[in-house]
Amino acid sequence: MITALLLFWPALAALLVLLIKGQGAKKVAFIAALVEFALALYAISAFDASRGLAQGVLNFPWVESAGISFHIGMDGISLLMVLLTTFLVPLIVLSSFKHDYKDPNVFYALILFMQTGLIGVFVAMDAFLFYFFWEVALIPIYFIAAIWGGANRVPVTFKFFVYTIFGSFFMLAAFVYLYFQTGPAGAAAHSSNINAFYQLSLDTGTQSWIFWFLFIAFAIKMPVFPFHTWQPDTYTESPSQATMLLAGIMLKMGIYGVLRWLLPVVPLGVSEWSELVLILSIIGIVYGSIIAIRQRDMKRLIAYSSFAHVGLIAAGVFTLNDQGLQGGVIQMLSHGINVVGLFFIIDIIASRTNTREISNLGGITQTTPALSIFFMILLLGSVALPLTNGFVGEFLLLSGVFQYNAWFGAVAGLTIILGAVYMLRMFQGVMFGTRSTYTENFTDLTLNEKAVLIPLVIMVFWIGLFPNMFLSISEPAVGQLLNIINR
Repeated sequence: MITALLLFWPALAALLVLLIKGQGAKKVAFIAALVEFALALYAISAFDASRGLAQGVLNFPWVESAGISFHIGMDGISLLMVLLTTFLVPLIVLSSFKHDYKDPNVFYALILFMQTGLIGVFVAMDAFLFYFFWEVALIPIYFIAAIWGGANRVPVTFKFFVYTIFGSFFMLAAFVYLYFQTGPAGAAAHSSNINAFYQLSLDTGTQSWIFWFLFIAFAIKMPVFPFHTWQPDTYTESPSQATMLLAGIMLKMGIYGVLRWLLPVVPLGVSEWSELVLILSIIGIVYGSIIAIRQRDMKRLIAYSSFAHVGLIAAGVFTLNDQGLQGGVIQMLSHGINVVGLFFIIDIIASRTNTREISNLGGITQTTPALSIFFMILLLGSVALPLTNGFVGEFLLLSGVFQYNAWFGAVAGLTIILGAVYMLRMFQGVMFGTRSTYTENFTDLTLNEKAVLIPLVIMVFWIGLFPNMFLSISEPAVGQLLNIINR
């Protein structure tokens, strides 16, 4: 029952928000998002972390004649992704309060509709239900970016839409083929249930092409090199709240899809191609970091930083060892928290100065002790300073990659060095030095802005100091995943 509430509450709230005219819509959307977070906290309190199987399961026929069911539930991996989503959405809504968006009821309703799609992806246990929510999550973010984005929003969002739809067709084709392989030989009855897919025994050649169909769909969403070209422009042109949704939560759909549907369904295909994926991921780490160093627009710099960090997560996941998989799960949490905080700080600076160019800024720290502290903490979490959230995930990921191949681990480890270079250079250029005409009247954080940043900073230290609270939730599910892969 709790899983169904988590899934449907944002959609119901979105319908209510649509009926509210004026700026009152944002307040109702914020309250609705807080209720959703409270539901997630209740789900955690009722969750038995010692079990690797899904809990809070709801399963009834959806298209009964075709063997398609409305099957939802949460294991430890799903629960952490639901927690991340429900934690970030109210903060993203709250971060928008200083903006007066046109048609606010539509804007906030789309955010809540997207939350339903995201939750649906993380709890779906039927392949076609997963595909349905995968597409549901795409539609709202497309309209948010296309309507409220920057000057080049139309061609940029069209490119994003084409990329993601292209990947979705590959995923749908793979799911349809797998669906027809289920059931006894010659039987008319088939199933799209996740367990039916897990029990399939396909030859290596078949699993290889299915691997690539699924991987392309998930790699575009993450994104992984060379499927990333939509990302920097989309992140830059989208309104800040859309960028936070994309970077903080939506890209996790791709990584989650790998964990839930790719690795356990086609393990022979994964074994055949995992080394190539690792190489592509590591190329993405180095390439993204080098391009980030060259950026002068803060938002674009963080976009390439996110691309590099996701490359490390993908590399760790495809090592197929416990450290890599656990590191990938915990780093999805940490990356979502850090990147949302950083994009929000960039939004604060841009809204006060009307520029995101690093060369136009400087001297901000002279009058902004609160902003300086929050900015530095989130930055240090992003560059994996010990005792912060980023350190836990990156340590496990690099440990997993080193275990797979020491040379791969050495190159992947450059993410820490290069990340420190571009992040600290950005901080120095924006916050230190002499004031410019853009920053001479810069003011410190408002109460509303502190209300967004304080929970994020708390989580930076909470995950960094007490990682076992989160790792213990996902550990049984990761162990179950490894058992399925190695069967």
